[in-house]
Amino acid sequence: MAKYSTGGVGGDSSGACELCGAEDRSLETATVAGAELQVCSECARHGEEDGSDGSGGSSSGSDGREETNRRKKAAQNMAKLDDARKVDSDWQEETEYEDDPLPYLVRGYGDRVEQARQDAGLQTDELAAELGVDEEDIVAVEQGRAARAGVGGSLIEALEDELGIELAEE
Repeated sequence: MAKYSTGGVGGDSSGACELCGAEDRSLETATVAGAELQVCSECARHGEEDGSDGSGGSSSGSDGREETNRRKKAAQNMAKLDDARKVDSDWQEETEYEDDPLPYLVRGYGDRVEQARQDAGLQTDELAAELGVDEEDIVAVEQGRAARAGVGGSLIEALEDELGIELAEE
């Protein structure tokens, strides 16, 4: 089942968490943002402690289904936000800016590196081997993703020296 799918109204018998989509986990019923969902233990923490939804009673008919669907959507959005925060924190933990800060790079730095590498007659794996770095880091720089990939300033300096180009703004 796709991630964040709520399945059918009244529960999902597929064995997948209705918030994160994880399969093959034991599921439990939890009230999340007012919607009763089948969720894994990890997503159950999004649940409401007292089970009350603040509505003062249960709804019925199509209005009740609309309210349930609205609440399920709200719960899914909260789970997506939680996932995004986790990805952001993971990314920040992987970077070592204090040890090897990335300088401000000139506009189009990726194109400069790619052109200089090609002019030198090198493939990305060959350049990476010469510099003693992972090829993925070279590719990330050429694609303009140096900051997102956690590339350090030392690689930028090595590329400048090896290829005879300027990548850092003065």
